[in-house]
Amino acid sequence: MQDGKDLLAHAVERKRCASCQRWSGPRRAGQTPGIVLIESETSTGLCQGGPWDGSERRARCACGHWQCWLPAAMAPA
Repeated sequence: MQDGKDLLAHAVERKRCASCQRWSGPRRAGQTPGIVLIESETSTGLCQGGPWDGSERRARCACGHWQCWLPAAMAPA
């Protein structure tokens, strides 16, 4: 993952794979709660334990079983 420059801020409220607990793609929590930083909307990762279990999913994909990625819901220490 990049060093922080040119990363896209992805809002948790969009309920997409990038902010789902089950997505294994490259990301990091933003500086404010509710934000996930991703390299690209086309970044991919595997779904782990959800209805798409074992399938590669893009950061912007969605499903009805989204679970908030905990680091994105909390403010940094």
